[in-house]
Amino acid sequence: MLLDHIYHGDCREVLAALPEKSVDLIFADPPYNLQLRGELWRPNMTKVDAVDDAWDQFADFASYDRFTREWLQACRRVLKDTGTLWVIGSYHNIYRVGAILQDLGYWFLNDVVWIKTNPMPQFRGVRFANAHETLLWCKKSRDQKKYTFNYQAMKRMNDEKQMRSDWDLPLCTGTERLRVNGEKVHATQKPEALLYHVLLSSSKPGDVVLDPFFGTGTTGAVAKKLKRRFVGIEQEAAYVVAARERIEAVRAPLFDDEVYGAFETKRTARRIPFAALLECGLLLPGQTLFFNRRIDQTATVLADGTLRTDDGMRGSIHKVGTVMSGLPSCNGWQHWYYQNDRGELVVVDALREQIRAGREPSRTADA
Repeated sequence: MLLDHIYHGDCREVLAALPEKSVDLIFADPPYNLQLRGELWRPNMTKVDAVDDAWDQFADFASYDRFTREWLQACRRVLKDTGTLWVIGSYHNIYRVGAILQDLGYWFLNDVVWIKTNPMPQFRGVRFANAHETLLWCKKSRDQKKYTFNYQAMKRMNDEKQMRSDWDLPLCTGTERLRVNGEKVHATQKPEALLYHVLLSSSKPGDVVLDPFFGTGTTGAVAKKLKRRFVGIEQEAAYVVAARERIEAVRAPLFDDEVYGAFETKRTARRIPFAALLECGLLLPGQTLFFNRRIDQTATVLADGTLRTDDGMRGSIHKVGTVMSGLPSCNGWQHWYYQNDRGELVVVDALREQIRAGREPSRTADA
């Protein structure tokens, strides 16, 4: 498989020739099957440049469903077991695509609504203006445990607020829109801001991002800017030419991975056993811990890193915490507190982060 390369051909055929489990992320912008009948005109009698290309025309729903199932099956084969897939669509097709995704074993993580800040009006005035499109974000299966989600990066991108599943972004217009002799090269070119959200949220620097409907190369251009590798597949020769020229013009100097959104998270950070806090002298055998800061729910730290309650129950910080909370599970790092030398209750996870940061251990608690 060639990286940073555009394959010219039908995605179903090209995907069949790619190695199994070879890509980290897939973004797909398939034909929407818009089912247009006749020409569209504005009130001022100017013609709307609608999507009437041959690649968006299907004989009926059955043929569109068959096409959708084939390319989604082919994508599932080349997607790594830790990978995820995004599909974008409108009300014309996204519900059919969603049902087929579920039939094939994909598992939804989110449906994200792209709210267009500058949508095309509904010229005839017979229904609401279509001001959004839907993205389905899926993992490969329900049982898949590991996948990339850069939660903290998206939160920082959103002014330290949790990123929501509704994204307000404009259509692709102005200088970003590729044109030849004043005419749009592609009828449905997506804005780079949309792909920026997708790639930054669900891939890492160096990951391989596949786009089976590459069009004019928005995915490739953004991948290059974010230090990802891309594989594009496109059947229209004119789009391939435009995409290659566009991506070659991208100037993306390489910096360290943190510049491109790679941050260590609690999931990816080095595992630290609770006993390490005793080995470093950050906690002491015999010290009292408080569950959720409560003085009536305490346990004693034992030398082997387990806890013992007053009634004799013994186990890990997670096991004892689970019993005390009455819940199916408990992350003890987030719920047990120690008392420092100033009498303050501090969550034990702060001590784990002190070890991860490589700071010199210091005794911060008294027995």
